[in-house]
Amino acid sequence: MNGDTRYSIGELARRTGLTVKTIRFYSDRGIVSPTDRGPTGHRRYGPDALARLDLVRTLRDLGLDLATIRRIVDREVSLPEVAAAHADALAAQIRVLRLRRAVLTAVARRGSTPEEMALMHKLARLSADERRRLIDEFLDAAFAGQAGNPTYAGIRRSLTPDLPDNPDADQVEAWVELAEMAQDPDFRASLRHLAEQHAADHAHAPGVRRDAVALARAEVEEALAAGVDPASPRADRVVAALTSRYAHLCGRPDDVDLRRRLLDRLDAANDPRRERYLHLLSVVNGWPTTESLAPVLDWSIRALRARTSA
Repeated sequence: MNGDTRYSIGELARRTGLTVKTIRFYSDRGIVSPTDRGPTGHRRYGPDALARLDLVRTLRDLGLDLATIRRIVDREVSLPEVAAAHADALAAQIRVLRLRRAVLTAVARRGSTPEEMALMHKLARLSADERRRLIDEFLDAAFAGQAGNPTYAGIRRSLTPDLPDNPDADQVEAWVELAEMAQDPDFRASLRHLAEQHAADHAHAPGVRRDAVALARAEVEEALAAGVDPASPRADRVVAALTSRYAHLCGRPDDVDLRRRLLDRLDAANDPRRERYLHLLSVVNGWPTTESLAPVLDWSIRALRARTSA
């Protein structure tokens, strides 16, 4: 393009899609200044006005006020610098569009009410600090009374979502659902119950040890894969190994009371909401999705009930 090219307001309007009135408005406020005037006295603009006007329109679409835009263009930046600023503005716009798409996708899939849609939109737009406060408050409630227990620092970190600065649509949608779950009083109470059970199991057995769910997984997966009926005699050996390890963990005798205690733990852990939270957490944090523990828990619960029903 010839550096001496000049455009009239009408030519700028055709090239940018803005109205003549809008361009004149920006020009009167010094946001986009004319280079000179033609023989008839009409304003003429240089080639950088195209990029500036496009940037101004993008910044306005992003909600920036004119005073802020004026400060941006008053830096007297070169055309490459204007292009770089434009690229940054578009990156922010893309993030906003991702948030909107995620909310609308979730609304369409769930058949949400207007009230539910408003809540999802609010959760999607939270700042990083606001998201952190929401999750901190949720985990504080879930692990109430366990603040002094060093074991829970790692558990807490493993349950903390960290939405990236430029999330994809799946991550945003997962965050919205996870945030909704974090505000559910019943789910909070369920996690607090699990935390209290875990603390009780480790009260007389200091150190890092597997919990009831991890023990069940280690002992049961092979039998589950082999198709062993949990109520059959073939399962006796598996259940005996599981309860023996659990008794060692708790420092208690391996008796009917201990089996009922273990059954209570596994029943509490076999909450679909807990598994859903962990799945959503993996999506938000970009972690590999973990395999469902529902089959292991279902098998273990059936096996223990068959041997404690009396």
